[in-house]
Amino acid sequence: MKMIVGLGNIGRKYDETRHNVGFMVLDQFAKEHQVSFDKEDFNALIASVFINGEKVLLVKPTTYMNESGRAVGPLATYYNIASEDIAVIHDDMDLEVGKLRLRQKGSAGGHNGIKSLIHHLRTQEFKRVRVGIGHPQKMAVVDWVLSKFTAEQRQTIDVTANEVVAALDYWLASDDFMKTMNKYNHK
Repeated sequence: MKMIVGLGNIGRKYDETRHNVGFMVLDQFAKEHQVSFDKEDFNALIASVFINGEKVLLVKPTTYMNESGRAVGPLATYYNIASEDIAVIHDDMDLEVGKLRLRQKGSAGGHNGIKSLIHHLRTQEFKRVRVGIGHPQKMAVVDWVLSKFTAEQRQTIDVTANEVVAALDYWLASDDFMKTMNKYNHK
């Protein structure tokens, strides 16, 4: 069993904001696989799908970004999902808008949602799908991550979302994240 987590903040006022790019991409993955988030449990909206004969949980924590681990940790425990079988889609200010970077594991890099996941999973050994949201020039970080993409940036994010879906499908088919990284990391 695998788990794919999209990070974001729940609520209408956060829809389409930079910080919610994890939700946006996971929504695209769910749409491509014709599933909907029809279950709410463990402080998360959950969808499940079978891909290549394996059950895959799609998870959007409802705890708000900074407490994402409160949903993911208990879900991983309940379903007995190893941290190596978890992929987390999240925003990254250090990457230009739409840039995609996959990593096997790593530190939080200042991302509070990832810090929470590391704390609740008690490990850094989970996959990362980092989607660039750009860095603020003359704006406070909190205002930047809670701002919406421009129309042009949103088009770029939509293209990246499709690339992420392809990358995750490739990982699920191959069960080899290193190969997936080599194929899908933007140069």
